[in-house]
Amino acid sequence: MPQGLPPTEIELLRAFEDHLALERHLSPNTVVAYRGDLEQLAVFLTRDRSSLGSAPYPLLRRFLAQQHTLGYARATIARRVGAIRTFYRWAVSTGRIQENPSLLLGRPKVVNRLPTVLRPKEADRLAEAPHGPEVGDPFERAIALRDRAALELLYGSGLRVGEVATLTLERIDVRRGRVLVLGKGSKEREVPISEYAADALSAYLRHGRSAMAAEGSRQLFFNRRRRGFSERDIRSMVERYGATLLPGRRVTPHTLRHSFATHLLEGGADIRAVQELLGHASVATTQRYTHVSRSRLFEAYRQSHPRA
Repeated sequence: MPQGLPPTEIELLRAFEDHLALERHLSPNTVVAYRGDLEQLAVFLTRDRSSLGSAPYPLLRRFLAQQHTLGYARATIARRVGAIRTFYRWAVSTGRIQENPSLLLGRPKVVNRLPTVLRPKEADRLAEAPHGPEVGDPFERAIALRDRAALELLYGSGLRVGEVATLTLERIDVRRGRVLVLGKGSKEREVPISEYAADALSAYLRHGRSAMAAEGSRQLFFNRRRRGFSERDIRSMVERYGATLLPGRRVTPHTLRHSFATHLLEGGADIRAVQELLGHASVATTQRYTHVSRSRLFEAYRQSHPRA
């Protein structure tokens, strides 16, 4: 917690954090983001000799106006409005605060940008990029086998970066071609893995994991320090291969997830099936990828038709 906050504010923020994690079962990333948003608000209010429990609506508006002045993105400010609304609904419903000053807060409109998508051949090249030495340092070979398996899961199964980071041995069934994923809100879903991913995982489990694994750990992937392969580690790995193969393009783990969904839809997959594979709570989220596919169709038309 930030220094200088009164104990009552710290206690209130911790109770709200417990509510998000233990009662609403939000993902750790969402909990951290909401906690950070509310901490910023609490610091702002304390400096204005106010508090979370006594702040009026105009003071909340001043906080959001300050966010604009400081140059925060619209999406960030929109999320902070959501965090503030969620906090006050919870605080009022539990009797911690008498009135909700956030009822009239409006969110800034956020431009709904289409996700970046790789071409199928580009995604293939990226997934197949890791190559370790056949002879020599076995640890470097293990790194390459790990990277290949992780990339195949990100693109071949559309997993989120956090879902790959939390995989354990028990969740992978190479023989059946399945992976049991712990997604957002601690919801589990079983996702197929491709033959490429199955081959890459088998090679990593046979020849790579033992060189990297911490003793007694059931985690699937590890970093160079023999600790769990974190979300940051995975992002750095993907960006490193992306910078080598696709210079000038920013490639992230979510780029591979976007590509997975778009390529399925372009191949004729039903949108409800794609929704289930991605673990989206609402089909409206999955529909973003239909716009990407449609843009590809129009591009193909312009490039191919003689009268386009």
